[in-house]
Amino acid sequence: MLLRSPLIVLVFTLAACSAPPPSYEESIARAREAKDAMFRESAESPIPPGKRASWPPLQYFPVDASYRVPAALKPPAGRAEAIVMPTSTGQQRQMRRAGTLEFSVHGQPLRLSAFSDIDSPVAQRLFVPFGDLTNGEETYPGGRYLDLDPTPTGLYEIDFNRAYSPYCAYNPQYDCPFPPPENRLKAHIRAGEKHKNPKP
Repeated sequence: MLLRSPLIVLVFTLAACSAPPPSYEESIARAREAKDAMFRESAESPIPPGKRASWPPLQYFPVDASYRVPAALKPPAGRAEAIVMPTSTGQQRQMRRAGTLEFSVHGQPLRLSAFSDIDSPVAQRLFVPFGDLTNGEETYPGGRYLDLDPTPTGLYEIDFNRAYSPYCAYNPQYDCPFPPPENRLKAHIRAGEKHKNPKP
């Protein structure tokens, strides 16, 4: 049995503790690798069990930091308004409008409404469904999603490199809300998840 001296153990521990955090690009790459693994291996995968092992990696636009921008959340006047979103299965999903995110991408001012669960009095997470001019060509026709953790300041970071397709893009049995008309951007958002994968 190989024994290590306390000094050697300390050196290895300090080296591990002093390792630099992953770069922004590395953190995005790791998240994408983890999602591919989940799609292939997890019981929570939207891919039917018989197709998981051979499911190819998801496709993405190259990481582009210019699609990572600050945004200010403008809360609604008065009580948060409820909105009904149609879904991919023809159902109606009720959400609560938490406010409007105002930001710019490549010099173009843009706005997206952010939503929270209708049954939650306090927004635990903001749900931002959006469409853009890549839908139907390079991305899922029904739009994509962003999730934002709430902040006490009302200032957020919108990172379209983390935009993802809803599960119904990969399995029609899932019920996915479509972005409302106000969240259909008149811009090409060439960042985040593409949709060129085979159907289940």
